[in-house]
Amino acid sequence: MHIASVGVTKSCFLLSLASCGLLLLLIPALQPPARQAELPQPRRHAAPPHTPELRRPANRTLSGGDAPPQRAGPREQLEGRDLFIAVKTTRKYHKSRLELLIQTWVSRAKEQTYIFTDGDDQELRLRTGVNIINTNCSAAHTRQALCCKMSVEYDKFIESQRKWFCHVDDDNYVVLPSLLRLLSSYHHSQDVYLGRPSLDHPIEAAERVKSDGSVSVRFWFATGGAGFCISRGLALKMSPWASLGNFISTAEKLRLPDDCTVGYIIEALLEVPLTHTHLFHSHLENLQKLPADGVLQQVTLSYGGFDNRRNVVSLQGAFSLTEDPTRFRSVHCLLYPHTEWCPQSRAPSGP
Repeated sequence: MHIASVGVTKSCFLLSLASCGLLLLLIPALQPPARQAELPQPRRHAAPPHTPELRRPANRTLSGGDAPPQRAGPREQLEGRDLFIAVKTTRKYHKSRLELLIQTWVSRAKEQTYIFTDGDDQELRLRTGVNIINTNCSAAHTRQALCCKMSVEYDKFIESQRKWFCHVDDDNYVVLPSLLRLLSSYHHSQDVYLGRPSLDHPIEAAERVKSDGSVSVRFWFATGGAGFCISRGLALKMSPWASLGNFISTAEKLRLPDDCTVGYIIEALLEVPLTHTHLFHSHLENLQKLPADGVLQQVTLSYGGFDNRRNVVSLQGAFSLTEDPTRFRSVHCLLYPHTEWCPQSRAPSGP
């Protein structure tokens, strides 16, 4: 009797253990499914802010018929007062060259044009109302004299607080609408160096600013004879080698002219590439090859010197070549036909 009772107890115990195990296995299946909201959600990342960038192609060449490169953001709205146009001349050319510029394009940009010369001319200043700055540099056409004037140009631009520095010579006509249109395609706070090289390859010079001259450096430069433009953002970065007379000492170390020194500072030291453009023109090129229907879209024009007086732009105008040997007056009257001295009633004459 006692033995049978013990057997029943063991059987009940084993049966209880089996039931508990089965119940533990069934508990997860009997629970309601977890709600979707209780599942961990993926972390959201904020979208980066959109910042419009200036798309300025490095070392791109703009041809005479090219439209200026466009920015991804809105264009900069420039006015004449945003420009600082420096005209380099010398006392002996005040009559033969400077008066023609004052009569034509400078008359439309007196407030933003500054004449850098080497002698006082109070009579011209009072008669025309233009800004004439005596640099007190030598009147000789030497590397030192040219660099002296460029040094003064740079310092005066920095003082002006204007957005763009453009340098031209006294044999250049500046097509102001084209200049504003071109510069409006960039932004003055960016690093922009615009101009036309006079060579088809970079110049090579001994590196005497960062080294003892035992190594050479290659860089492009925009010829001053065709004109060039520099944004204010880039001009400020040139300060260690260009401001307060440093431009002269930099040029002396290189033993190069003014426009070459500008290219050296920008391309070799600051590593900002020149944007090549064929919208700037000097007397060193064949100006008669410029299509007549594209003349007014250029930024600067020029004319031949004593050895090649026939090297001028070819276009129909109110003046004959004898009356207007540089073609500057004809260009001006096409741009501004209501100028008082433009013969509006005359039939166009051939080139």
